[in-house]
Amino acid sequence: MAKNKLKKFKEISSYDFVFENPDPKQPGLYRNETEKVDFKGKWTSDFFKNNQPLILELACGRGEYTVALAEAYPDKNFMGLDIKGARIWQGATFVAEKNLKNAAFLRTRIEQISLFFDNQEIDEIWITFPDPFTRASKENKRLTSRAFLQRYKPLLKQGAVLHLKTDDEGLYLFTLEELKNFAGAEILYHHDDIYASELPFHELQYKTYYERAHLEVGKTIKYIRFTINGNGI
Repeated sequence: MAKNKLKKFKEISSYDFVFENPDPKQPGLYRNETEKVDFKGKWTSDFFKNNQPLILELACGRGEYTVALAEAYPDKNFMGLDIKGARIWQGATFVAEKNLKNAAFLRTRIEQISLFFDNQEIDEIWITFPDPFTRASKENKRLTSRAFLQRYKPLLKQGAVLHLKTDDEGLYLFTLEELKNFAGAEILYHHDDIYASELPFHELQYKTYYERAHLEVGKTIKYIRFTINGNGI
């Protein structure tokens, strides 16, 4: 198992579209293990080399959503963020095999997102099946908590849309309550069982490994579409 993990870490380090922040105490981004880079405020112009929208998937896990959206929307740029390199490996391998030029991955803690993205740089955020941190004492670790919403807000362009997909009823209800009490937030749409009828948005059709597992055991999938800094679309 350890050898397999080391192999995956070595492989993702060889991809020039995978960036890593190996030491949270000394933040800095590297690719190919030793090349230090700084694309903060310049991801679209200097890395993707275009002026297309930048969309993040937070806690991306295996990166299924990042890859699926990149394939479906070639006119947009997608980045998956997660701290687990072994998980990112799968999505990064798909990107390499499919030769997708509009997808990348960043291995870092989500708490440090503002170190690597500039104010008003992000057009959209997806949060797909994050750890719900079910204990009340851990609520600040939830990616839709006030603490995280405050981190995202300055990085988002005006009216940027955020999405939460989850199987966890507690996280779903918690997020709705947080948004009601967060200045500037607007809930654009929410449903506690998106597959009970026709999907309201085309991009909800893509399923992660965790979503498929939840569906197999009869769980319902909840979704919230919202903005935290102006009118969304």
